Amino acid sequence: MGKKKIILDTNGLMIPGQFGVEILSELERLGFDFLLVPKPVVLELEKLSTEAKGLDRRAARIALSLIKDKRFEILKAEGKADDMIVDLAVKLGAAVLTNDIELKKRLCSKNVSVVYLRGKNHLSIF
Repeated sequence: MGKKKIILDTNGLMIPGQFGVEILSELERLGFDFLLVPKPVVLELEKLSTEAKGLDRRAARIALSLIKDKRFEILKAEGKADDMIVDLAVKLGAAVLTNDIELKKRLCSKNVSVVYLRGKNHLSIF
């Protein structure tokens, strides 16, 4: 079976800090080998880690420590985060981890697989 790629957006990366779900093992369970994080997502997490309050700040900091794992690849990319994620997903044939309703709709309209938090305790593919 081919290698499966997934792009993680900001709120997808914040799932461990917000819900305690181990996304690395969940993504592995779903068969994803390549974990891709666009640079604008990293910048957004860095901003949230200093400017957000409470749980969001903590979740952003957990996300930043998570993407230091060697399984993650940071993609050089520019532009508005959601537009860039849609473009990258289509170009790379990658799924996207997000809980953003509008982004999910845009991805589905382009036939991109969406991985999302289900039941606040595991990831599922749509």
